[in-house]
Amino acid sequence: MTGLRQRKRQQVHEAISAAAITLFLERGFDEVSVAEVAAAADVSKPTLFKYFATKEDLVVHRIADHQGEAARVVRAADGDPLAALRDHFLAGLARRDPVTGLNDHPAVLAFHRMVFETPSLAARVAVYVAADESALADALAGHYDELSAALLSAQVLAAQRVLARRTWLELSRGRAADEVHPEAVAAAGRAFHQLSLAFAVRPAAS
Repeated sequence: MTGLRQRKRQQVHEAISAAAITLFLERGFDEVSVAEVAAAADVSKPTLFKYFATKEDLVVHRIADHQGEAARVVRAADGDPLAALRDHFLAGLARRDPVTGLNDHPAVLAFHRMVFETPSLAARVAVYVAADESALADALAGHYDELSAALLSAQVLAAQRVLARRTWLELSRGRAADEVHPEAVAAAGRAFHQLSLAFAVRPAAS
């Protein structure tokens, strides 16, 4: 029964999210009320808020799928953590992971536009970024002193955001992902190379 309840809860969660994203992309995030989302998902407002604490969470929970990803990459790395993070990002580009910005599906492009251009969503994303930054700094602490780990964590995540947004902008201008891919790879290589020059691996302070 526990497994059945969990599956049912996940189905309701996905139904609410899908209804919300569809309405937001059709009419704009600020133009759709929570009541309208609840009605479209065939649930009550109280039920909706049991699954999503805020209206913004209806959108950014999809980004939360990547929560702590960079820290996990570093903890699993056997060697240079920056090289592992670079390779992970490049692999994301290769598989057209939306988080890299290199996905030209119309719905993905529209989703990114909505997040980038809606202040309340951008602010909510910043909460996730702050948590990711702290987790990554903790993971890097085994390779760098405390200050260097904190600085590198912030700069890696900032670099990835800049890379993703630059790539998305190219796609939003009508270019295909396959066309932009070599440029995105080159930009990522350049960004991580610059970080590696600034943060050569040093033993953490004892």
